[in-house]
Order: sequence, then C-alpha cells, then structure tokens
Amino acid sequence: MKCKNIKKIVLLLLSIISLNTFSQKKDLSLSDAVLGYYKGMYPENLRRLQFISDTEYMYLDNDKYLVKNVVDLDYTSEISLTSFQKKYADLKRFPRFLAFDKTVATFTKDHAIIKYDYKNNAELLKLPFDEKAQNTDFNSVKNSLAYTIDNNLYIATTDNPKIAITNLSDKNIVSGQAIARYEFGISKGTFWSPNGNYLAFYQKDETNVTNYPLVDITTYPATVNEIKYPMAGQGSEIAKIGIYNLEKNKTIYLDIDTSDEHYLTNLSWSPDEKYVLVAEVNRAQNHMDFNLYKTSNGKKVRTLFTEKNDRWVEPENDAVFIPNNKTEFIWLSERNGFKNAYIYSIKGKLKKQLTDFKFPIKSILGFDKSGENIILSATGKDGRETHAYKVNVKYGDITKITSKKGTHRAILRGNYLIDTYTSLEIPREISTINLIDGTEEYIFAAKNPLENYKIGKTEFVTLKSEDNFDLYARIIKPADFDYSKKYPVLIYVYGGTHAQLVTNSWLGGASLWMQQFATDKQYIVFTLDNRGSENRGFAFESIIHRKAGEAGIADQMKGVDYLKSFPYVDKNRIAVHGWSYGGFMTCSLLLRQPNAFTVGVAGGPVTDWKYYEVMYGERYMDTPQENTEGYANARLGKYLENLKGNLLLIHGSVDPTVVPQHSMTLLKEAVDKGVQIDFFTYPMHPHNVRGKDRVHLMQKVLDYIVEKNN
Repeated sequence: MKCKNIKKIVLLLLSIISLNTFSQKKDLSLSDAVLGYYKGMYPENLRRLQFISDTEYMYLDNDKYLVKNVVDLDYTSEISLTSFQKKYADLKRFPRFLAFDKTVATFTKDHAIIKYDYKNNAELLKLPFDEKAQNTDFNSVKNSLAYTIDNNLYIATTDNPKIAITNLSDKNIVSGQAIARYEFGISKGTFWSPNGNYLAFYQKDETNVTNYPLVDITTYPATVNEIKYPMAGQGSEIAKIGIYNLEKNKTIYLDIDTSDEHYLTNLSWSPDEKYVLVAEVNRAQNHMDFNLYKTSNGKKVRTLFTEKNDRWVEPENDAVFIPNNKTEFIWLSERNGFKNAYIYSIKGKLKKQLTDFKFPIKSILGFDKSGENIILSATGKDGRETHAYKVNVKYGDITKITSKKGTHRAILRGNYLIDTYTSLEIPREISTINLIDGTEEYIFAAKNPLENYKIGKTEFVTLKSEDNFDLYARIIKPADFDYSKKYPVLIYVYGGTHAQLVTNSWLGGASLWMQQFATDKQYIVFTLDNRGSENRGFAFESIIHRKAGEAGIADQMKGVDYLKSFPYVDKNRIAVHGWSYGGFMTCSLLLRQPNAFTVGVAGGPVTDWKYYEVMYGERYMDTPQENTEGYANARLGKYLENLKGNLLLIHGSVDPTVVPQHSMTLLKEAVDKGVQIDFFTYPMHPHNVRGKDRVHLMQKVLDYIVEKNN
C-alpha cells in the first residue's frame, strides 16, 4: 500500500510540474505561425552556406562571410562587406553570388555581370546587358549571358550587350523560356554547352493554345490579361530546340517534327559538344525515345533507347556523363518500379543497371573527386526519409553515407559533403562528411525556436491501404492534450502526385499553423499521404491513372476510421482542408463521403479535370475524349446534391494554374441544383496566397472550420 501511495504522489507531483511548465509557456499567435520564417519561429540556419573550394566553405554572418576548412577545423577567415565596398561603395549588403571561389566573386549589379577579385580589389569583368532582361543564364567559360525579353532570346558578350538570337514578331512563338508548363523536370529554357561554344534553347509555338482571360481589377476600368492555357484534350504547344553557335553567329534547329505536339525534354550536352541528347515523349505520355542529335547540322543520329508504359512515362532528369568519359552517361528511370540509375553508352548500349533500390532516387548530387563514385540522394527504405548514398560506377558497390534517421539534404564538392539534417525531434544539424573514410564533423546545431511556446505534439502513424501499401500519416495533438476529453479533428490533405506531406523532418513536415491551431483551438490535426503521392515508387503513385481521387478517398477514409477508433475523437466533428489537388480532395471527401465530414475548405480546387492543363492532366487522366467515364466520375458537380456539411471554396482571382473557371462552374451548378456553398476570392492573387495576406487566408480558413464544426 505504501508503494502504491508513493507512486500516486509522484504522478500527482509530475502532473503539477507539467501543468506549471505549460502555463509558463507563451501562446503562439496565428500570425507568428503563418509568418514564422520571418518571425524567427523556424530553426536557425547557416545562411548562404556553400563550398568555395574542395576543402573550404563559407556562410553569411551578418555583414561578413565566415570561411571554414573541412581539414583544418581550427581555421577561420573572414570576407567583409567593406572589402566589396572598396570597389562598389553603394553596396548596402552582399549581392546574391552566381559563383564564388577563394579569390573571385561573380554577381549581378546594375544590369551587368560582375567578376570581382575581392582579394586584390580588381574588377575582372563587367558584362552589361539590357535592363529588361529576364531568365538570365550566365556562362562563366565564355563570359556570355543568355537572356530573354518578351518572347525573344538574346546573348550579351564582352563585345555586344544585346545580340538577337531570335527576332520573332509573332507573340505566339516564345524562345528561351521553359516549355511544357514546367513539367518533366523542366525549370528553364536555355542550356550552355560544356565549353560555352553553343547555346541550346527551347522554343514553343502556342498558336494552337487557347487564350484564357484573367481580369485585372487594378485598372480603371478592369482589363483582360490573356494567358496561354492548354486545357486537356485541346490544342497544345509545338516545341522546337535551337542551337546557337557563338563563333559563327548562326542558329540551327534540331530536325524534329513536333506537329503531333509531342514533348521535348531532359536536354543534355555530350562533354565534347558534338551531340545534344533529348527525351521525346508522345502527347499520350506512354512512350519515350531518348534520341541523339548532331550539333553541327541538327540531324538525328540514333535513338539510344525507348521506354514504354501503359500508364505513363515521365522522364525528369537529364543525362549525366561520367567524369573523364565522353561516351557513357547515367540515366535515371522508373522502368523497374523505382527510380534507379542505369549506365548507357552514346551508342545506345545499356552497359549496366547501376542501382537496384526498392526505393526511389531523388537526384544525382555529383561525383567524388576521383570520378569513380556517384553520389545520390534517395529516400531509403522508409519513404519519409532522405539519405545520401555513394555508388561505385565500375563495381556497383553501395555505401550509405548518412546514418541518422530523418531527412538529409547534402551538397557535394570534391570528397566532402555538407549535410543538413533534420528529423521530427531535431530542428537542424549541419555537418561535413568525408566521403573517403566517412568521418563526420559537426559545424552547427540549431536550438528549438519553439521551446518556450505552447504548440501541438506531433506523432507518426502508419496505416495500410486496401492493397497493403504502408500509408504514412502525421497526427498533431494539443500541447495540453487530455485523454479524457473529446476533440474535433481537422484533416489536412493534398493527395496528388509530386508532393509528400509527411516526412521525418522538423515538425514532421507540417506547417507551423497546424501546431498553433491544435493547441489554440483544441483540435487534432491529421495528415495522411495517400496512394498517388510522391517518393513511394511507381505502383504507389500510378494507382491514380484515369481515376483521379478514387484511391485517395479510400486511403483518407482509412485515416478517418483510424481516428474514430479513439474515444478522445469527436466522431461528429471532422473537418477537412486542402489546396489545389488538396482542394479537389477536400471537395471529393465532403461530397462523396458526406456522412464522415461536417465542414470543408477547398482552396484553388480542381473541380473538373477537363479544365486542367494538358501536360499534367493528360498524363494522369488521358484526354476527356479517351477517358469519358474517368472524367465524369471525378467531376465534383456530379456529387453536389450529396452535400450535408458546410463547404467553402477559396480561389485567387487571377489563378493561372487552376483557373477560376473551376470554382465558377461548380458554383453555377450549385445554384442550378439549389445547393448552398460558400465562396471567397482573393483579388489579384494567383494560385496561392502569399506574404502578409496569407495570415488573412489562414484566419479565414480556420475561423470557418471552427464556426461550422460546432
């Protein structure tokens, strides 16, 4: 009896201490949570951290850069702002550097590219360019700059600041910019050859693409801003690739017939500049030829290999040539179910499959100093994590470089990595890793910036899909969680491809407003990555093919059933919120599982896939003509009369991604059917609401949920 009494007293004392500790902590405001990056609510970092040589790195510390050495750990030197102000007196802060080494900094200033020897206070290069320039792309070998003005492409050289590469009067034809609406891993439109003798560039003809009207209300009266928007099943852009020869001042185009509107992507140069490699994907996106073209005349040499899949083929990574080898390159492909590395020759021969991971490679970080080992970023067996791996190119030996469970983001130089690590419990740790012997040296550890605030408690959950896939989820409970109480639930959802919400990183990958909301409004906040989401392999992702939302709804309902199994969950007060694809999922859940949810807020939702863009939409749904049933079943208006709870749609008035027609057509159908839906628009905001207005957005979303979920 005495022992039991002592235990009760100890538990009582611990409870009192816990309550006192909680009461001493500060409340976190929604404004601070939403703008947390600017309010110091996220873990500190080493700003502008980068290598400047194989053994030295630097980072910004107020008005100076600190330079450290990975070999001599006691070494520190400084690069001060005043050393730049000797030459550029009007500099108030360090510019963003295009390149930086032990003596020379390259940056943009006053519409010119500057190369500055900060050790000797000498300007080595000043390359002026047109003040209207956009999409700038500097080549340090030839000291030349590619840039665009409107729909044309130009180059600045030391002899001429504005050489016209194209002179297109037809605004439907655009040169030097990203094509295919940034799909297929495309992020830019110009590509310098290794030695800077040539510039390859994308060109798109959008004559067949519909003009879509967006209304600018800031003019008097309002005016129409027309954008090009290729909707599923309608006319798409026609792509070309040009090659500009700097020495001859001449442009040729690769001999490719794209009148069938097929895609050109993953443009790569051979090391000797003799060839350009291009992935050509048919419009149906189920067939890809990786082709080799001659730089000199644009003629096709051969197809190196072909990939096919009944669902889709989606190349997203350029060919990476092996160091000191002009004929062999690494190609990343999902052909065996997970993104793995393959070695091909320029003759088109598969030399070997380099990796056989049962998890996806995310990216190639580069090669070590010897060129014998490739360094990869990949998830590892736990899809919530990211790790670095070393793979011997010749023998295939694999070494896992990072060991701690969590998310590792690494940058490579020579034989060293700078590894930035975070996990659910670790705000941020930064270390250097020696690739030869694996030794690790810590250089920075961030404190918990939320230590003195009342925030929710985050835990990981793993459920099973109906076909036995692991479904990773995250649950956030109020900081003062009481098992004897009943809590309402907010499910935050995305559910689409190319996104992963649940990661083993700080706060579990959640936005800070979720922890604030959980404690402030006494909610459980739950998120599950359903089938279709990223970094789990092709089978997991491609289950959505032709059936948007189907697998996602089933998996999200697994989460709902899991939550309802707990006595502390109020089964009659479950809300859902998401944006973009998450807006589509929010509406789908509320309309197709009406008895499970009381309220939903859908931001920028896709309501009818025929209104979405060609490149993304047709990959996953085929065309509306080919997949009539799939489009009909995914159309939200079909289920409007099922609505039992409250639904709020939010849309940016000039959204160029999920155009406002999505919300407008759903609202019209709701009016026609006598169904009440709430609506709010953010005037002159695009696909998302950012900056200070985001506080207004989240206040709107969360107030609606709390009000309607009572």
